[in-house]
Amino acid sequence: MSTTTTLERPRHGGRSSFHPKGRQVEDKAVYEVRELLGDRPRRRDLLIEYLHLIQDFYKQLSAAHLAALASEMKLAMTEVYEVATFYHHFDVVREGETAPPALTIRVCDGITCEMMGAPSLLEELMARYGAGTDVRVVHAPCVGACDRAPVAVVGQRQVHYANTARVADAADAGNTSADLPDYIDLDASRAEGGYVVWNACRNGERDRDDVINAVDQSGLRGLGGAGFPTARKWGFLKGAPKPRLIAINADEGEPGTFKDRYCFETDPHRVLEGILIAAWAVEAEAAYIYLRDEYPQCRNLLLKEIARLESEDMTGGISLHLRRGAGAYICGEESAMLESIEGKRGLPRNRPPFPAQEGLFKRPTLINNVETMFWLRDIVANGPDWYQDQGRPHFYSVSGRIKEPGVKLAPAGVTVRELIEDYCGGMQDGHSFKAYLPGGASGGLLPADKGDAPLDFGALDEYGCFIGSSAVVVFSEQDDVRAICRNLIHFFEYESCGQCTPCRVGCEKMLKLINAPNWDENLISELSAAMRDASICGLGQAAPNPVESALRFFAEDVK
Repeated sequence: MSTTTTLERPRHGGRSSFHPKGRQVEDKAVYEVRELLGDRPRRRDLLIEYLHLIQDFYKQLSAAHLAALASEMKLAMTEVYEVATFYHHFDVVREGETAPPALTIRVCDGITCEMMGAPSLLEELMARYGAGTDVRVVHAPCVGACDRAPVAVVGQRQVHYANTARVADAADAGNTSADLPDYIDLDASRAEGGYVVWNACRNGERDRDDVINAVDQSGLRGLGGAGFPTARKWGFLKGAPKPRLIAINADEGEPGTFKDRYCFETDPHRVLEGILIAAWAVEAEAAYIYLRDEYPQCRNLLLKEIARLESEDMTGGISLHLRRGAGAYICGEESAMLESIEGKRGLPRNRPPFPAQEGLFKRPTLINNVETMFWLRDIVANGPDWYQDQGRPHFYSVSGRIKEPGVKLAPAGVTVRELIEDYCGGMQDGHSFKAYLPGGASGGLLPADKGDAPLDFGALDEYGCFIGSSAVVVFSEQDDVRAICRNLIHFFEYESCGQCTPCRVGCEKMLKLINAPNWDENLISELSAAMRDASICGLGQAAPNPVESALRFFAEDVK
């Protein structure tokens, strides 16, 4: 039997020597990677952070730099390559391939941007910046700016762009950096009573059990989508071995959702104080904030304000870590987020074990949402009755065919009709209310005659819908139900991590079924059941919801 050696002799002249097959590490690339990393630790969990450093500086991830990074971090090349190619925001350039242009313009094709004219904007920009220009124009899934639709992201600058000229002006002028919003900084926060509750907690003036009981009696629930009672979730860590960790899910990728962005852009210290209180309550030694990469302005201000807290010794010994996503909706699923924080592909984990048993770095981990942290300070300061008396308020992201889109603070159970008329200035001129998404792409699609149903956890179960992250998108009679469903299912197909067949293949097949002239209700129902029953995580389980809602409530539009 013949064998193949891993070493081969050179075919050119010169001294006799052996050269290993495979990709070689280039000295120049190693030097460049070391220059970027500096004295940062070469830990496995920082791989995504270091891929961002290279991408930001060189506008690409070349094969040479990936090999050098693998060598520097003592990782297999396959580990680095599989992570780099998993996330949308990394441009991996193989040997012989052309590097991408220096500037990328991403045009959001989320459901709100699509109805507000994004397809035309994308077409015009692609015509303007064709081959031979140093600008690349690509589509992007929802970038969390639905209140400014249509949106194009020029470099890292996320702004409302209603026409091609405005985008081109920013691109041609090099106006590509994220603006720092006008937010309440540490000094202003303390002047308004910020960190009084946290100081009482860390100084022993507050009792952990009393704080947890107050949160329990308030009825505060997870406001990222699942709506699980917050205090009960905290209780899962009681008796768990130490050290414990807390992870904050700030990767709000659900189409139509932008309330976490609002919390950070306006009052970040209310969130940070809540994180410290939660970490203290469950006796966690560190907190990891996983922020979606589409929010560079939030990342910049958080880095600045966390550094202030640390420099003034205000964290009570709790380490605060800000981790940057890389463009993957699946990382909003809690176990996929944990994988990403660990520097891996964002593939959901099978459960058990649950995060409270074995979460981040195999330690017991509490996972909470940004807005949940936002309300903690006031609940502890004012008592649980205050939160109940206010109507268990929370933020609704409202966009679509309304005059005043944005984040609206309203009591739990507000109706979409009330949101439209009392909070959003009514429907746009020339439009009448036809349908709405009560909870983003996953929450299903409801008709206007269900517009008086309360937007609260469990209140929409009878319709097969849910409010999830409270992302409300309003449609008019000028919007096509088929087109709405195509947009949403295309999003799920694009964002599926591919780990499980029911989701990966199911989304693809569902898109083909709804592209048919007549929808096959029996086949769609059979496929939906298989996706719900057999998908590993919520993406595949919830993906059929808008299609099933369309069949139930808009049969005349789709059959």
